Amino acid sequence: MLELLPMKQGVILKKGREKFFEHRHPWIFSGAIEAYPDDFEEGQVCPVLTWGKQLLGYAYFHSKISLSGRIVSFGKSDPMMAIRENLLSAIQLREKLLQNPEINAYRLVNGEGDRLPGLIIDKYDDALVLQSGTLGMDRLKTLVGETLAKTGKCQALYEKSTGGSRKEESLQDQVGVLWGEDRGQIPIIENGLKFLIDWRHGQKTGFFLDQRPMRELVLKYGSGRKVLNAFAYTGGFSLYALKGGAVRVDSIDISERAVSAINDHMDLNRFERANHRAICQDVFQFLSKEELEYDFVILDPPAFAKKKKDIPSAINGYRAINRLAMEKMPKQSLLLTCSCSYYVDESMFREMLFQAACEAKREVKIIGRHVMGIDHPINIYHPESDYLKSLLLYLD
Repeated sequence: MLELLPMKQGVILKKGREKFFEHRHPWIFSGAIEAYPDDFEEGQVCPVLTWGKQLLGYAYFHSKISLSGRIVSFGKSDPMMAIRENLLSAIQLREKLLQNPEINAYRLVNGEGDRLPGLIIDKYDDALVLQSGTLGMDRLKTLVGETLAKTGKCQALYEKSTGGSRKEESLQDQVGVLWGEDRGQIPIIENGLKFLIDWRHGQKTGFFLDQRPMRELVLKYGSGRKVLNAFAYTGGFSLYALKGGAVRVDSIDISERAVSAINDHMDLNRFERANHRAICQDVFQFLSKEELEYDFVILDPPAFAKKKKDIPSAINGYRAINRLAMEKMPKQSLLLTCSCSYYVDESMFREMLFQAACEAKREVKIIGRHVMGIDHPINIYHPESDYLKSLLLYLD
């Protein structure tokens, strides 16, 4: 476990820059920092002091990037104890509110939403997959793993620490078994549907747990419809549509591995292949060339904006796929359109859809918005973590 720096060696903020502590926002940017301790180590948990040397709390720091500090405890609370308590609190929240025997996969820790910045943990049956996004959290992994082990509620802990936030800190990807047996693909159940989670090779930790409420929406409104699931990944929306009574479902993804997984999931759930096609193709090409005789289209692409500078090109991409779908879909159709780009906020997304509808010359109504799962809590002091946007549209 890390030793804390003595109080006198804390990170000192510039005069008058402590307001965000009062607002309990968990991030500290470089412009607010006056000085680091002489023996400072990147990623270390340090006391945070005002310019007048009053203790505000504790955070871990990386001095080479703009988002330099992430707060792990406020006031005089012991930071290591706070991390343990916040982790146990996150587990208890899910145990209390996710009482569904037909769901054994969910997000156990949602970063800042559970007051554990830089940490994601997803539960797949009795195995956990951990993602650390920062050097500071890398240095706290032992504490996190020990705390999880003491609960006795999981049989294995895997690490899949990859992604853009690590690249910002020049961190190498870390993928492997922290403890327990590596069982390869993990079988899970979600609302009675079976999936195989490839935690090593799949996107994120292996599954898009954040879209479960929207998959349930497709289950509700898919009956009797012809469904196109674009950017289908391993076919979550497709399976829900078939379970809900869709008469035909086509799944499109550019990844051969994903298309193979879709077919495996169809067989696993004993759906007739005659009612479904899995197509390996670029979605933009498919939308451009094919007649869209679908009356329910799902557009859930990967993040088009990885960085702030990507916003203009991302908006163009979102507008293009939505315009193509709107132009070709028949009357009285449903379009579920999504964006997981953090840098494209909800107002930008709405404006983009307005432009797409104008260009397509379609009458469009919003009849549903994204529903957040209770396993993906958002810290009210940290609105930046509210990244996922979905709108259900009716095309007349």
